[in-house]
Amino acid sequence: MNPPPAKPTRRDALDNRERILTVARQALGTSASASLSAIARQAGVGIGTLYRHFPTREALVLELYRHDIQHLIDRAPALLREHEPLVALRLWFDEVAHYGRLKFGVSEVIHAATNGGLDDEYYEPFVHAIGILMDAGAADGSLKSGLDPEDVLLQLSVLWRIDPKRDGAEERAARILALVVDGLRA
Repeated sequence: MNPPPAKPTRRDALDNRERILTVARQALGTSASASLSAIARQAGVGIGTLYRHFPTREALVLELYRHDIQHLIDRAPALLREHEPLVALRLWFDEVAHYGRLKFGVSEVIHAATNGGLDDEYYEPFVHAIGILMDAGAADGSLKSGLDPEDVLLQLSVLWRIDPKRDGAEERAARILALVVDGLRA
């Protein structure tokens, strides 16, 4: 006998989930030790609702990671449709730097859950997104050709090491990205 089909998720449950993620993104970007009860309160839901969606802190962090990484992956071709390759690359790097502020405080959780990145289903698509931007720039002559997107990812990984609470963190990220882009220019 086949099990009954799963019930569709109610609209209010989906809305609660999105509010929790939005609040958690901001709270964890401010402090990696933000409490789940404070996140639930700010999202306007009970702690039980938060735990129904995300049974552990790790589950919440990983869902934010999945959502944000997928957004970055999807943004690369979208930016290329709207901008010249060099501009698209820089705008994408800025978004990656913004994401790095969240990852700064919770990177250990992501690292552990993805076996140090070895089991990260988003690794190859993320590298591919970098490759799309690099290939477009090489094709129009604004970026060097033949560069390895994984090398670029290694350069970007320094962004996860910048403490967002330190004075000048955003300026430091901007300076580092300028150095990376300068090194990629044709």
